[in-house]
Amino acid sequence: MTFPTDMESIWNRVDKVDPIEYSSTRNFKSGAVSYLSPYISRGIISTKQVVEKLKEKGIKGYQYAKFEQELAWREFWQRVWKEKGDLIYSDLKHQQSPIKSFKSPTFLSFDNCGIDAIDRELADIKQIGYMHNHMRMYLASVVCNVGQFHWKSPADWMYYYLLDGDVASNYLSWQWVAGANAKKKYIANQENINHFFQSNQRNTFLDSSYEEIQELVDGKGLEFEAEDLELKTKLPKSDDFDLNGSDIRIYNYYNLDPEWRKDSTSTPILLLEPSKFEKHPVSEKNIEFILDFNNQNIEAKVFVGEFEDLIKAYKPNQVFFKEHPLNSNYEGTVDSRDWMFDDPGKYNSFFSFWKKVKKAKK
Repeated sequence: MTFPTDMESIWNRVDKVDPIEYSSTRNFKSGAVSYLSPYISRGIISTKQVVEKLKEKGIKGYQYAKFEQELAWREFWQRVWKEKGDLIYSDLKHQQSPIKSFKSPTFLSFDNCGIDAIDRELADIKQIGYMHNHMRMYLASVVCNVGQFHWKSPADWMYYYLLDGDVASNYLSWQWVAGANAKKKYIANQENINHFFQSNQRNTFLDSSYEEIQELVDGKGLEFEAEDLELKTKLPKSDDFDLNGSDIRIYNYYNLDPEWRKDSTSTPILLLEPSKFEKHPVSEKNIEFILDFNNQNIEAKVFVGEFEDLIKAYKPNQVFFKEHPLNSNYEGTVDSRDWMFDDPGKYNSFFSFWKKVKKAKK
């Protein structure tokens, strides 16, 4: 699987979404998943736009209901992040327990946890920047529940490689698997992995019943070697440009919407703040992805530095940007994101969120 960066290919991919087939096969490695997540995470297209395209094709609501619900998980996690802020960087609802290490298992680096299907995906994520969502849950279960590593460092590792890396979805999903953001832990076993990932491996540490694996998880778990991660972002050099005091509109790692204010006279700036990438490092492949997209579709001038540095150096007249939890240091005119649903108010879980937003749509 590759991820093109021209809009024609991206919209062609949207057009090929089969929500009916998706609903029955999404958990399989070879299932009819959309492969749209990198474009949604980078703000190139929105979940709302995807659903609107399905409606335009005449697909009925009941036919795309499951697909819409899965898209809604991303919006739900974003709204939790918006509400909870930096609290999502630690155990949100429950303290993860037991924990043997706050480091990361070395098998993430060497692709050798012992489960063939997982090891293949560990190699692939470094090459293509993608991992099937079901496999992300299997991996997190092995790391956090069988290996008893705290979720944060391994979640950083996964975010580093994923083209669709989203802080909220990634961190809160790892917490969900580890029981820090859910009532119970997610358990994987070899039979389930074989079924969904075209494998027939036997005699592994997961080749047991769910009850036996639960006993392992509740007990001493398994010993895996640990390491301290050294994740660094290789940022490009800034472009040479002159604003002459004009208005600017700011694009960043989470907003690459080529249609946003494109008819305005403001100058497009792709702002890459070192402090944000120090906190949330990403691979060189991910940076190449956003630069390629920018070159083909936006042609924004690249500025590597903090928001305050940009303003001090160029003194723009007006500043426009899209809302996002990582933009709290921006000042100027903020535009709303293209939310799929209106804010439903208070909710305690995804399904209470889902129930409210569906009721509001009727």
